[in-house]
Amino acid sequence: MANPITISSASSPLSRIISITNPISRITNHCCFSTSTNSVIRTSSFLLTTAMSSAAATKVRVAPAIIVGGGRVGKALQDMGNGDDLLVRRGEPVPLDFVGPILVCTRNDDLEAVLQATPQSRWEDMVFFQNGMLEPWFKDKGLGDADQVLAYFAVSKLGEPPTDGKTDTNPEGLTAVYGKWASAVAARLHAGGLSCKVLDKEAFQKQMLEKLIWISAFMLVGARHPGSTVGVVEKDYRSEVCSLIAELAAAAEAEKGITFEEAMDERLCAYARAVAHFPTAVKEFKWRNGWFYSLSAKAIAGGKPDPCPLHTAWLRELKIV
Repeated sequence: MANPITISSASSPLSRIISITNPISRITNHCCFSTSTNSVIRTSSFLLTTAMSSAAATKVRVAPAIIVGGGRVGKALQDMGNGDDLLVRRGEPVPLDFVGPILVCTRNDDLEAVLQATPQSRWEDMVFFQNGMLEPWFKDKGLGDADQVLAYFAVSKLGEPPTDGKTDTNPEGLTAVYGKWASAVAARLHAGGLSCKVLDKEAFQKQMLEKLIWISAFMLVGARHPGSTVGVVEKDYRSEVCSLIAELAAAAEAEKGITFEEAMDERLCAYARAVAHFPTAVKEFKWRNGWFYSLSAKAIAGGKPDPCPLHTAWLRELKIV
């Protein structure tokens, strides 16, 4: 019977097999192979199967959730779960007896219908994934400090895995969550390979306003230059967008009594580079640019200077107001 031998030569016909199985061989500290190629392959297959089974057995347990909205984000969130989530589509009622968070992944303009389809006793379990300024709507509906997610990730097509919006200035990721179900939501996103920070209310509000400034500024400047993606805006019209960012940031600070971290324009331009393919258009005005325009209208009505004159002028130029 042939003695077992250890293959170490880089020129060996089996060296490529060994290099593939090296990560597994570290689990067992050493690995000896017979001179039979079939034996090596069988041994490697066994170890690979064992490692994969172990990984599957230790999969993170994600809290079951009701997911409202079967679009790209809703489907991606469902895929991150363990198969025991409940998907509720447009027009369907949200059940009373399903314990867990209610992840709302619809368009902003559908929020009223979603709220009415949800038992009032479950409103405190709703987690909102929408972009934009939701605070006035929360206040109007008596939702208080509702749970929110700032989703800095993109899902290009239904059923495809999401792409994390990590940037060169924030390589740790920008996605953040606040509220009662924050830890459960973060665990779900982590299980899907995404970054997510759990923040307190003050920190979350600052990041929410930064994202509002990003989408309001880049969409408006892009609309002034038809066909521009956010990447084109960042590259070719950076002076315009940075001027607008500074104006909107100052207005938000004055309105909310907060101070943003320095270098906001660098952070927002870095995010634009990370999602450079996104198209630009001024949409969902009420929830985005409309909040800044309301600050302008309030100031002018009170006989004060417009805090966002550039923003107002460009909205009028495009006949949006």
